[in-house]
Amino acid sequence: MNKLTTITLAALLLAPLAALHAEVPMRGDDPAQTDVFTINLSDIRVRDPFIVADRASKTYYLYAQCGNRQNNDSLGLGVEVYASKDLVKWSAPRLAFERPKSGFWGGSDIWAPEVHQFGKSYFMFVTFPGRAGGRGTQILRADRPEGPFQILGDSANTPPEEQCLDGTPWIDEHGVHWLVYCNEWTSIKDGTVRAVPMTDDWTARKGESILLFRASEAPWVRPYQPGNFVTDGPFLHRTKSGKLLMIWSSFRNGGEYAVGVAESESGSVKGPWRHSPDVLFGKDGGHGMIFRDFSGNLLFCLHQPNGGNR
Repeated sequence: MNKLTTITLAALLLAPLAALHAEVPMRGDDPAQTDVFTINLSDIRVRDPFIVADRASKTYYLYAQCGNRQNNDSLGLGVEVYASKDLVKWSAPRLAFERPKSGFWGGSDIWAPEVHQFGKSYFMFVTFPGRAGGRGTQILRADRPEGPFQILGDSANTPPEEQCLDGTPWIDEHGVHWLVYCNEWTSIKDGTVRAVPMTDDWTARKGESILLFRASEAPWVRPYQPGNFVTDGPFLHRTKSGKLLMIWSSFRNGGEYAVGVAESESGSVKGPWRHSPDVLFGKDGGHGMIFRDFSGNLLFCLHQPNGGNR
């Protein structure tokens, strides 16, 4: 992998800024065009952060569920977005997706929103509870990175028979669209990463899911609880040399929450996946993602610390 620069978004309570303590953030306008960039990165509390480098506007967008900054992940308000020109100073958050108060399957715990541009559209992948089988990932669409994002379909996009979270997209060398996600340890004990083929518009599954790997297969992973192994936050990255890598999170031997790396031996999402024995990041942080800044530097973004509700 190319040398990475790390951006850590500390899960700290925010400083007492009036714009950050409104119960519901403002909607409608692009924060990159309407706000002054006055918030320091170190003052933003985000778990499972995701940054989009929008080259059209030369703006970075950071997505978080609204409860993060209020230290209450069960508020169920939706997903908000911060904007920045330099990754250091950020705008006040704006509402990018408002969770419907009725007629929507997803519950109030909103996890791990991430946004990807395909063609002229932006797609949000976000996890909700609320269905009979447990958590699932829902896909949303918008015309702009700041939203508003609209729900695609009337049910979760991950398989209904599996308790799923942290869905992320991948389009392979043949143009096949894949939804890669975690089948959670809470239902199967040894958590897995799986993939299911999707229609090209990301609205529906078009086949059965396949197993990519189990958490216990990685040599760096320890049980979270006796007999229980965690998979969290998969993210795929194709290197300049053509290698297909996946970063993902679990709990490391002799330590806390960490990020590991797996490489596809075939260069395809189908694998098989070979795990590095060493972690990429092992200091109680995780759920990472990779992006390039406007100078072409490869950056690694994650939240830290993971423990202590900080």
